[in-house]
Amino acid sequence: MILMEQRTLGRTGRDVSVVGQGTWQLGGDWGEVEENDAFDVLDAAVASGVTFFDTADVYGDGRSEQLIGRYLKNRPDADVFVATKMGRRADQLPENYVLDNFRTWNDRSRAHLGVDTLDLVQLHCPPSGVYSSDAVYDALDTLVDEQRIAAYAVSVETCAEALTAIARPGVASVQIILNPFRLKPLDEVLPAAAAAGVGVIARVPLASGLLSGKYTANTVFGPDDHRTYNRHGEAFDQGETFSGIDYATGIAAAAEFAALAPEGATPAQTALRWIIQQPGVTSVIPGARSVEQARANAAAASLPPLPQATLDAVRELYDRSIRPEVHDRW
Repeated sequence: MILMEQRTLGRTGRDVSVVGQGTWQLGGDWGEVEENDAFDVLDAAVASGVTFFDTADVYGDGRSEQLIGRYLKNRPDADVFVATKMGRRADQLPENYVLDNFRTWNDRSRAHLGVDTLDLVQLHCPPSGVYSSDAVYDALDTLVDEQRIAAYAVSVETCAEALTAIARPGVASVQIILNPFRLKPLDEVLPAAAAAGVGVIARVPLASGLLSGKYTANTVFGPDDHRTYNRHGEAFDQGETFSGIDYATGIAAAAEFAALAPEGATPAQTALRWIIQQPGVTSVIPGARSVEQARANAAAASLPPLPQATLDAVRELYDRSIRPEVHDRW
């Protein structure tokens, strides 16, 4: 088993690998993945040093959680910290974020994952008002007292939401979209999280695959792939698909980004390496639908830091091509 750098995940006090394994792909919305293939992906990640899985109770209507639960039951030697999410199983209204619903959602996730206490539960990009509700945090504290969850956190869409949550003393970590096409969190969120001792989990690190450099203007995604049906936010927040960037704009910028990859690294690995070395980031959670992808993602942790010239080039590309379209929106 390969050893990977570990960082403390904020107020959980637990160490996790700097490259984690996102498992949205294993549940759905990216095309079908067979169960044995999913187990192979998780196994490849663990063998590559990954000690952190991120999932949610709505990925494949719980399939992602179930797969992780079955995998870890068969791999008791795998020391993996599992973060899940809750809140998207009900209409997105602040009044649905109450203790009774939390208990119901938690019970379902605990059954799927085969544990008595969930390592970490994140509010799953709820309505903005939820982040400032005292009653919501009181309910989350109750779940900790009841030992249903060991810690709680938030997954957010905007920097303002992140900053509101970071100010709460019980919030262990913040999950936010961060990649070379989404730089706004660098300005305020990462410094505030670091000052508060809150972990940062970077999601959508490859801008839904754009930063891999593999797609063209003619690429066709399947009808069950969110990159087909959610390009303009038809099903959920637009930022979750291509980081909210117009596809044609993203393809052109991705071609420029690919040219920045150092020798021996792919564009995707370069994007992951860029995220890893941002001060305040705890872990980045790329997804994978194949063993090869899982191994390549994990290998980004062992790449040397990108030089300042590359960091400057990323900023220049963002300011010129991406910022005018998405910066203020997110």
